[in-house]
Order: sequence, then structure tokens, then C-alpha cells
Amino acid sequence: MSGHRGNVDLTGALVDEKHFLRCVIPLAMVSGVRQPVLVTGATGFIGYRLVLRLIKLNYSVWCLARPSVRADDLRSTGAVVFTGDVKNPACVMQALNESKAGTVMHLAGAINAQRWGAGRADFMRINAGGVEAVAAACARSTNPPVLIVVSSLAAAGPSDSQRVELDISNPVSGYGQSKLAGERAAAAFAGAVPITIVRPPIVFGPGDRGVLQMFRSIARLGVHAVPGSGELRLSLVYVDDLVEGLLLAAERGERLQELESSPGSPGHGVYFMGGDDHPTLVQFGQAIAVALGKNPPFVVQLPRSIAWLIGLCGDASAQIRRHPGWISGDRMSEAFAGSWTCSSAKARIQLGWNAKASLAEGLAETASWYRQAGWL
Repeated sequence: MSGHRGNVDLTGALVDEKHFLRCVIPLAMVSGVRQPVLVTGATGFIGYRLVLRLIKLNYSVWCLARPSVRADDLRSTGAVVFTGDVKNPACVMQALNESKAGTVMHLAGAINAQRWGAGRADFMRINAGGVEAVAAACARSTNPPVLIVVSSLAAAGPSDSQRVELDISNPVSGYGQSKLAGERAAAAFAGAVPITIVRPPIVFGPGDRGVLQMFRSIARLGVHAVPGSGELRLSLVYVDDLVEGLLLAAERGERLQELESSPGSPGHGVYFMGGDDHPTLVQFGQAIAVALGKNPPFVVQLPRSIAWLIGLCGDASAQIRRHPGWISGDRMSEAFAGSWTCSSAKARIQLGWNAKASLAEGLAETASWYRQAGWL
């Protein structure tokens, strides 16, 4: 593993709260002021949970975010919020200069496209262009910070077996292609910036609106709709487990190598982070029903033609409402491409990371949060 230039001491992610308070804070007092952390995409599902965790660990947190109601929630946590466009290097540079961040957590990106027929261009502009702007700003810093880029299993593509970091990437959707393009944009700056890429699979937990749709269908109708037979398998990770993994990647992660210097090292500086359970889509719906205290749902198998029609309707609805939805043709491309599973062995060995929450525990916490928030 390579060194950690300009890194933040995030050792607290390795241990429980008491051990953190006993060991890490005295060390920080001896070594000087801990460097702040800059988070992009902090108003999103994962980003917001990351900010809450960093604040709990007594870090100075700075956020670059678009104007939104959620930005007020961020300020209430004690985080400093810059309003700006993550695709604009000048905005990122200003945030870096004022925060003096030693670590940048880049989570900003588009999961769903809004424009019908132009989804790939939208994804590329945000998911690849955003990474390039952030990495370029970091490279221009006097002391470049550690940059953690949150990508996706979609960048690697589906596989009949659990994907590992050495596998050749083969994304099958506009979203996946844009996330892989973002990884390559980051790698172009690997000679100037210490960069690590984290590829989570499906992320779920309190605040997630993606898996919420499945919860609602099962809670309200007792129905679980699946593409095809529903036998494709999934890797998933509970959001708080992923957050701990991001902290570990910042503290001790392997860093990307320059493209021209590492032709024989695919996957260097890249980590998958998924839970130990790899259920089929049908089993996932059954696990949600258990978390909700419901009977096993009635499984509706959607033929490819019907699923594609639903995806096109989702695209049309997003265009009319001027707001991206969770159902789209791009998602249907992924749904019929095969299983989406990955191995987290590298993260376990190199980072000491493990998913603490089982699928059942994570879904139970998620269901409880949904109910308390009035989302079900």
C-alpha cells in the first residue's frame, strides 16, 4: 500500500467509541490540529450519513452542496456548507482553500437521469465531469488532499460470480459507463493526488429512497415485482457499514497508480465493499417482508417486454416532471444483465473492514426508520 500524503487521522473508524475517545483524541492533541474533511454530495443519502458520522467523531466537516433544504439540515449538524457546483473546478478550489481539507470525500453524482433519450450524456456530465473537476482542483492544491471517490459496482458490471477488483470492467448501463469514466478521470490525476476508489453495490438504510419503493409495495400491497424470474443475485451494504469503510479507505487505503505506470495492476487503489449476504431478488423481497412483520409477498415476474415498457414510462415521467425517477430504461438494462455481486475480501484484508450489520439487521433498522419518518 502506498503512503498517505496530506491524510486525516481517521483511526477512530477502526474501533468502538470508548477506544476512540481514549486513544485517538490524545494522539490528535499531541500531533496538532486535525485536518478538516471536505464532503461533496453531502445532501444525498450516503453523504448525509457520512457527515453525521464525522461530526460524531469530532471532525471539522465542510460540505460543497447545491442549494437545497437538506443544506439547512447539514448546517444544523455543525458542518460548514459551501453552495456551489461540484462540476466547477473554481467552486471546488474555493472550498478546498477555505476548508484546508486534508481529505476530500467525493460522493456527488447522478443516480437517475432526467432527460428522456439523453440520460447517458447527463450521467457523463455529472458523474465523470464532477470527478474530473474535483481531482483537478485537488491536484492544484499546494498540499493535495487524499481523495476518496465513491463509484459503484455498476462501473464493473454484472457477473455470474462475485466480482473482484482485478476483473475487467464491463458496464451495461449509461450510469455504469459514467461511473467507470469517472474512475478513469480520477486515475489521470493519480500522479499528483493520493486517490482511492470505493465501489459499493446496492446501498440501503435510513434515508434511502431507492429500496423504499420495494418496501412500500410489500408493505401496502403485499406484492414484490421482479424482472424475469427474480433469480439474479445481489450484493448489498448497509449505509453505516459503507461509511465506516470510507473512513478506513481514507486512513489506510491503497492509492491509485498513474495509468502509464501500472499496465499490469488493474484494480490497484480500488475496493468493493458489500455485505456477506447475496440474496436473489425474490429472497430480498422476502427479507423485506420479514423486516416489516409481513407475510411473504406475492412475487410478480415481469417479462422483459413489460419491464422495458415500464422503464420507458419512467423515462417519460421524468421528462414531464423535470425530475429523475427511480424507474428508467437504464435501470432495466441492469436488471436483465445478470447478477450483481462482489467480493469484499480485499477490503477485509487490507483495511480490516467488515460489514457489521447482517441483511436482516440492516433491513429491520431501515424499516423502523421509514416508519418513524412517515415514509411507509
